[in-house]
Amino acid sequence: MGYKFKPNKSVAKRFKVTKTGKLKRHHSLTSHLMSARNGNKKRMLGRPAILFEGHARNMRKMMGISGTHPAKTAHEKALRLQTPPASSPTTPA
Repeated sequence: MGYKFKPNKSVAKRFKVTKTGKLKRHHSLTSHLMSARNGNKKRMLGRPAILFEGHARNMRKMMGISGTHPAKTAHEKALRLQTPPASSPTTPA
């Protein structure tokens, strides 16, 4: 009997997966003492950041979703936008 893969729950709680397979992370320095930071810094820290792809590949493997490839998804999307869809045969009316 083989080993059943168990995803790392702590990694799954720290990252969210986008539609293309990229990982979003939270910024640090947001728990307290926010009055010392200006508004622009607070806004930027509140927005999610995309995890570097080298680390994201390892985290996806830990989460059990290693089949997603963001670069491949982006490439396929660009190809779809370049080539026009095949038009259906039209009958003259």
